[in-house]
Amino acid sequence: MRVAFAGTPEFALPALRALAASHHQIVGVLTQPDRPSGRGRQIVPSPVKLAAVSFGFPVAQPARLRSEEELAALRGWHPDALVVVAYGLILPTPVLELPSFGCINIHASLLPRWRGAAPIARAILAGDAQTGVTIMSMDAGLDTGPILLARSLPIDRTATTGSLQQALAALGAGALLEVLEQVAAGKAQRRPQPPTGATYAAKVQKSEALIDWRASALAIERQVRAFNPWPTAETRWAGEPLRIHAARAAMPGDRAPVAPIDAHAAGSVIALEPQAIWVACGEGSLAITELQRAGRKRLRAAEFVNAGQISVGQRLG
Repeated sequence: MRVAFAGTPEFALPALRALAASHHQIVGVLTQPDRPSGRGRQIVPSPVKLAAVSFGFPVAQPARLRSEEELAALRGWHPDALVVVAYGLILPTPVLELPSFGCINIHASLLPRWRGAAPIARAILAGDAQTGVTIMSMDAGLDTGPILLARSLPIDRTATTGSLQQALAALGAGALLEVLEQVAAGKAQRRPQPPTGATYAAKVQKSEALIDWRASALAIERQVRAFNPWPTAETRWAGEPLRIHAARAAMPGDRAPVAPIDAHAAGSVIALEPQAIWVACGEGSLAITELQRAGRKRLRAAEFVNAGQISVGQRLG
């Protein structure tokens, strides 16, 4: 088939690479306009643009997809299908109706759970036991189109948004090729999403990363994992920001330290071990294993403790 691709971040790269290696013809790539990034705010292209240029694919970067001028490149490519992966723009009806086989989306959840912008982080925050990818035929709603294929993936205690993104991107790329073969052969089955079980995955806000030590240790652990790599869970220590990159909650059966009577207050450091800084929470205790002071490099807990930068009884938050 003649396939156009629309995507922007690294999550979309495995799908683009899989398409490039397939027998389908990539007729063009849509991606977000180049934008400032980093401390120097230099204008940089998206990961998808860099990959598309390296493959020699035509690239278009409309700010929106509303005017005929912005739609001209896509129309000129005459795609049979438009594959959409984390593109970042809402597709208007003329775009949805343009390809003869429609627009096909890779969404990083098992729809209808976690429709919206941040399905991976929301699944971790909610303590979901599994997630997955859904290959969906797009309609005018927000991730409401019929399901073409779904593949599940368990969420283990060590999974972060970053690690799940990589795993789901690879899973989605393989599932996409499977669906395209079904579509090309006229064997694709589109089934409506279940009428119940829909949840909304709101975009992550930086303010959500601030740790409230009155919460349970398990909730804070999920917060640390969900906001890794961005915006990174954060607390305050000695009057300055302290980022928490990795932590684990004490679970039944763990040999976790018990808070002394004078250190029950949430946020108190209750023990220092070779591999962990233990902090009392509203319920249970949390072992911090990797952290970072403002303007400093990331350190393992042992490095932080050996530097004499923290002691039992100090408060975080």
